Amino acid sequence: MTDIYGTGLERKFCQLEANLTVRDGSVIEGYASLFGLKDQGNDIVQPGAYRASLQALQDSDRRVKMLWQHDPAQPIGVWDEVREDERGLRVKGRILTDVAKGREAAALIEAGAIDGLSIGYRTKRAEKDAAGRRLLHDLELWEVSLVTFPMLAEARVGAKGDVPEPDPMRELAEALEAARREMAER
Repeated sequence: MTDIYGTGLERKFCQLEANLTVRDGSVIEGYASLFGLKDQGNDIVQPGAYRASLQALQDSDRRVKMLWQHDPAQPIGVWDEVREDERGLRVKGRILTDVAKGREAAALIEAGAIDGLSIGYRTKRAEKDAAGRRLLHDLELWEVSLVTFPMLAEARVGAKGDVPEPDPMRELAEALEAARREMAER
C-alpha cells in the first residue's frame, strides 16, 4: 500500500496465474485483483469491493485508465472492459502500439519480462480482522497499470496464454523488491 503522489491513492500489485494474455500484439486480458487472497501488504480484497466504483464510473461515462508502472504521464492503452466476477477484477483492453511505451509494454509482456498488473485506488471502507489483516470492502478504482513487481505472489501471469516456468532470478528479484518495500516502510 503506497500513497501515490500525496493524493491518498494506494497501489496494489497482482501477479496472476496465466490470466494476462496479449493477442494480436495489442489486446490484453486478465485479472487485476483477486478476491480472498492475502497479499504481501497483509490486505485481502473482498468480493464486491469494486462494485460501487465501477457503477459510478459507468454512470459518469468515465473509464479506468491503463497506465505504465502507475505513471499518470504514461497512459499506454485503454481498458474496454473492467468488471467484477466471482474470482476478482477482470480487465480487457488494448495496448496502443502507436504509442512508444505501448509498443515497449506489448513486447515486454510477450517476452515474459513484464507479467504483473497493479491497481491504483482509494480505500473507502476497510476493517482489520482478528489476525490483523486489512479486509478491503469498498475501493474507489482509478487505474490499472502494467507493472514489473506485483504484490500478490500466489498468482502468475503468462503472455499469449503460456505459463512461465519457475525462474530463480525472478524469485530473487521479487524477494529483493519485497525487502526494499519493507525497508522503505520503516
